[in-house]
Amino acid sequence: MKILVMGSGGVGGWYGARLARAGHAVTFVARGAHLAAIQDQGLIIRSAVEGEWRVDCRALERVEPGETADLVLVCVKSPDTAEAAALVAPAVGPDSVVLSLQNGVDNEEKLQSLLPPCHLMGGVAYIFANIEEPGVIAHHQFGSIVIGDVGGGVSPVAQRIGAAFTGAGIDCRVDADITSVLWQKYVFLVALSGVSAATRQPLGVIREIPETRAVWQRQVDELLALAAAMEITLPHDMAERCASLLESLGPDNFASLYHDLANGKPLELEALHGHAARLAAEHGVPAPTVSTVYGILKAQAPAR
Repeated sequence: MKILVMGSGGVGGWYGARLARAGHAVTFVARGAHLAAIQDQGLIIRSAVEGEWRVDCRALERVEPGETADLVLVCVKSPDTAEAAALVAPAVGPDSVVLSLQNGVDNEEKLQSLLPPCHLMGGVAYIFANIEEPGVIAHHQFGSIVIGDVGGGVSPVAQRIGAAFTGAGIDCRVDADITSVLWQKYVFLVALSGVSAATRQPLGVIREIPETRAVWQRQVDELLALAAAMEITLPHDMAERCASLLESLGPDNFASLYHDLANGKPLELEALHGHAARLAAEHGVPAPTVSTVYGILKAQAPAR
């Protein structure tokens, strides 16, 4: 397949490199020193799981008109969704598949309103990875992915895309209710990223200090109440699943929201805590902890 990766950071870089190594024609959209390094040396993956490897690949600053992609992976931060849609639009045709691998639960809706008609899919990437230096992706843990059609069900197109990921050695599942999957990650991610960024501490510290872990737990409880009020279908043992996942993570890992805050990059705060706080107010669901963490982090956002 001809694959375009919009956003070549930890998520887009790792999945795109895997697909390129499997023989797909992958083009990365990047910028600055990261773009120059990929063009010069290819993309290097330094993985704590499988060692170091590299792929030769094409990298551009913007999409050239007339090159329609079979699959577009949108892996940018949520605040950049509109800009990303404008950049990839020339490569989107009626038979193109656009797959969002972004944090949050409303990016697919935004893409649908901004892109030409196409087959739109949502996805959840379970991975800890980041740009270590220009042209180098550090992969710390995990790498599985769940994808699904935005309208629900499992189409032949979704099965074909799932098979491409599986063929690239990626643990991929196609789910008939991607909205539920997106919310499952959203609940966990909002709680974890908020406390990691607010305390500027790794996950091991968050687990070990009872009062800090309680802040994480209260956010989970508030988000589950919000999902119930919105009639989002979640597993009945979602709270236990969140606790189990927290225990499974490497103690030295930080949430991506922390990395962005520490490096002065734009935050996904509005797509995470901001969106949750607004939904809670709209549906009359108390969310004091989520709103408090939101207020603390908003005061520290680089845009200020």
